[in-house]
Amino acid sequence: MSKKTRRAKAQHFAPIFAALGDETRLALVARLAKGKPRSIARLTSETNLTRQAVRKHLRVLEDARIVRSVRAGRESLFELDTAPIREVRDYADRVSERWDEALSRLKALVER
Repeated sequence: MSKKTRRAKAQHFAPIFAALGDETRLALVARLAKGKPRSIARLTSETNLTRQAVRKHLRVLEDARIVRSVRAGRESLFELDTAPIREVRDYADRVSERWDEALSRLKALVER
């Protein structure tokens, strides 16, 4: 993978890592991972946060493409989009495999 491609991947995944790096947003993702879309009122009732604070965190998650809102009548429901998280996991797995290979080569060299 070229340096330019690695940089593009990092720029693509950086908002996802940043969004998941906050414990409040991670807790919201965990609640949404239960599969059922939830309103801001429902998400707020499960925390000690205000609606404004929950909305602010949801906006960060939306910007990172982890959460999307869908209209249900007069209210917005929020649901998890697992595709970006799967992309990050697959990328981390590939990086991990390269590190494992590099460490195996180093071990073989040291043990000679």
